[in-house]
Amino acid sequence: MSGYAPAEAARRSGFSLDTLRYYEKIGLLADVGRTTGGQRVFTDDDLGWLVLFRCLRDTGMPIAQMCRYAELAREGDHTVDERRELLKQHAARVEEQMLLLSRQYEHLREKIRFYERLPGPAPEAEQPTATRPGPAVSR
Repeated sequence: MSGYAPAEAARRSGFSLDTLRYYEKIGLLADVGRTTGGQRVFTDDDLGWLVLFRCLRDTGMPIAQMCRYAELAREGDHTVDERRELLKQHAARVEEQMLLLSRQYEHLREKIRFYERLPGPAPEAEQPTATRPGPAVSR
């Protein structure tokens, strides 16, 4: 079992030191060890939790649900079904968001293709003077 200083745990997890402190304060990270001088020491198990929290946070799980999941996990094996259900519901929300983002991404790509088909601006010397009509508005 390895021990990691807070800066190393932050580097490895991708979370800031402030986030690590916050997660400990709200009970998301429980029982983080301390040196005799009071400095926090993170274990491989703590880093495993942080990897999971990174995944959940990056996929939009609210902190309250993350806390609920961690609480259930600490209660023991009898909560496996509830944890699985919580993750399944979250995965369904993530899938919905991915489908929405995919549709919106394709809309953006189509709009970019539209603009790429338009002729570029004429060099300044070739542009007609004040009689040139403005471009049609496109959305």
